Amino acid sequence: MGDAAPDFLRIAGLSKTYDGARAVDTVSLEIGAGEFVALVGASGSGKSTLLKCVNRLVEPDEGSVQIDGQDTAGLPPAESRRRIGYVFQGIGLFPHLTVAQNIALPSRLESNALSADRIAELLALVELEPEMAQRMPSELSGGQRQRVGVARALSSESHLLLMDEPFGALDPLTRGELGKRVRRLHDQLHLTTVLVTHDMAEALLLATRVLVMDSGRIVADETPAALLSGAGGEVAQALVDVPRAQAEALSGIAR
Repeated sequence: MGDAAPDFLRIAGLSKTYDGARAVDTVSLEIGAGEFVALVGASGSGKSTLLKCVNRLVEPDEGSVQIDGQDTAGLPPAESRRRIGYVFQGIGLFPHLTVAQNIALPSRLESNALSADRIAELLALVELEPEMAQRMPSELSGGQRQRVGVARALSSESHLLLMDEPFGALDPLTRGELGKRVRRLHDQLHLTTVLVTHDMAEALLLATRVLVMDSGRIVADETPAALLSGAGGEVAQALVDVPRAQAEALSGIAR
């Protein structure tokens, strides 16, 4: 094996409590530059809260987050977020703004307008035609809206991409195609990506490393191959068993 990539995202002792219950419980982890990490777990396991703490949408009660060696607590939240591309669970496009205006919004908030050429370039990255720029979100399909959300996340040219259940509302075909496109963009743009998903099959297919959360803690940290070989413990294997059982059932039908 070669040398490990330097840490790009470092989380130390992170905790967040809501109404007396710890949504995130003393989580520490390091993610190297260029890794594609999937964060999986049952609903309520704390994965989305952990991602929001990294992006300062939620302030942790304890612990620290460093991005490329800089502690985000020392930055205003807005400045911290400029270092992160973030794709929301509900896409989060503003319905009264055009596609171009939605993509340019983060830069406009920083008084750094995007050119029409740059917007067209971002649309091309997510395989949308330049004429889409003047459409309204209501004129787009769900898959197209989520592609615009990815383009907006890439507009800051950050090398850290956080994705919170980005494909959950899409049909299976669109979900699969967009997942593969995001994986190609990860490689093409040399990103460090953290994908929150409840779909273990998606995690196994897209990620280089899979983290499993349960009751606010990381209970497994394995490669997809190791998980498929039985590693990771009981909680992780219960999640792996779902796509494994589906594959076996499909195989039985094909016989």
